[in-house]
Amino acid sequence: MRPKIYLFGDSITEESFCDGGWGSSLAHQFSRTMDVVLRGYSGYNTRWALKVVERVFPAELDSGVGRAPAAVTVFFGANDACLPDRCSGFQHVPVDEYKQNLRSIVSFLEKRWPEAIVVLISPPPIDENARLLHPFIENVLGLPERTNEAAGAYAKACIAVAGECGVPVVDLWTKMQQFPDWQKAYLRDGLHLSEGGNRIVFEEVIKKLKDAGLSLETLPVDLPHIAEIDPNDPLKAFQI
Repeated sequence: MRPKIYLFGDSITEESFCDGGWGSSLAHQFSRTMDVVLRGYSGYNTRWALKVVERVFPAELDSGVGRAPAAVTVFFGANDACLPDRCSGFQHVPVDEYKQNLRSIVSFLEKRWPEAIVVLISPPPIDENARLLHPFIENVLGLPERTNEAAGAYAKACIAVAGECGVPVVDLWTKMQQFPDWQKAYLRDGLHLSEGGNRIVFEEVIKKLKDAGLSLETLPVDLPHIAEIDPNDPLKAFQI
């Protein structure tokens, strides 16, 4: 069977299969070698993710040969970082709990699938002015529900957990801010990714997977390529 990579996260993962999304780019990259499976849940934080992780990845997935995934991306933190006294405060998770929740999610995945590559992705930076224009719910205070400073604290926590657990991590918060005009180049509403932002996530995830030994060069193609089929004897390529 083809190996799989699961994408587990919040809305930035859920919408990653849109045109130009980082998930759809991964599916295109591995179109003949690996299935990309979406498990994105808009609005979720790590507290909620930890509550449902066993339903997202039930034991039934392990039945049969070759069912363990090759990799799982875990992309939470943007909602945990909502400020508790602002309009999206119900999504807030304190940073220390966020770290513990991430550890627990990684531990669950590693116990379930010891050979799988788990890649953490930090929350992206926040454009606070743009968030004022795109509130999720009524914003009576007129203040952004997220700040870039808070997002940075959760990104730092994500990186710390990756170090503790010995798993690769994409520091999206830092990476995006290395470029000029990142607010408009990589974010479409101050939080969610533009096409350019999706491209960065795709490229960084590809790098982490390759560093861990998972790439087009290491994955077999599941069926003969058209170039391998003899025009004079096409069925020969399908003989086992």
